Amino acid sequence: MRNLLQSMNKITFEDFQKSDIRIATILEAEIIPDTAKLLKLKIDLGYLNISGQPELRILVAGIGTTYKPEDLIGKQIPILANLKPKIIKGIESNGMILAVDVENKAILMYPDKSVPSGAKIR
Repeated sequence: MRNLLQSMNKITFEDFQKSDIRIATILEAEIIPDTAKLLKLKIDLGYLNISGQPELRILVAGIGTTYKPEDLIGKQIPILANLKPKIIKGIESNGMILAVDVENKAILMYPDKSVPSGAKIR
């Protein structure tokens, strides 16, 4: 582990502060057709957008080999909220789930208590 930590690119605290990591609640999840592991997730970020409506977003996540869509509804997950949007399989993904990589499978992390959607991780 020590060699891995020594070889990693280090960032400054100021670099880390640029990341907006928040808890989101999964509202909907579905398999993206013709993919082995991609899921389309509709999430609630728990705050209002500039129009005064709840901030709901679509994310594309490569977690379909580990999780069934129906098992994800209502789960609270950490996401990187200020990642630039990216088109994946024709779907605009607006954020990224933060997960643990174990043997090339994504394992989700959850708060140990229910927290408000949109809560900032620091």
